[in-house]
Amino acid sequence: MKKSFLFLAYALLFTISISSFTSCRDEKSTSEKVEETIDDAGDNIEEGVEEIEDEIDDATDDN
Repeated sequence: MKKSFLFLAYALLFTISISSFTSCRDEKSTSEKVEETIDDAGDNIEEGVEEIEDEIDDATDDN
């Protein structure tokens, strides 16, 4: 009896802890996901341009 009660208590605690992690997620709409993806792509392009500018500066400084 005691083992089954402990097993049930542990199972209940495990279920509650798992559900608390998954229920706190923010649900994003499709338009929010698209906007976030576009922003990320823009940031990546800007970083790439800065890296290329640095490489060009380094190449022209050596000569």
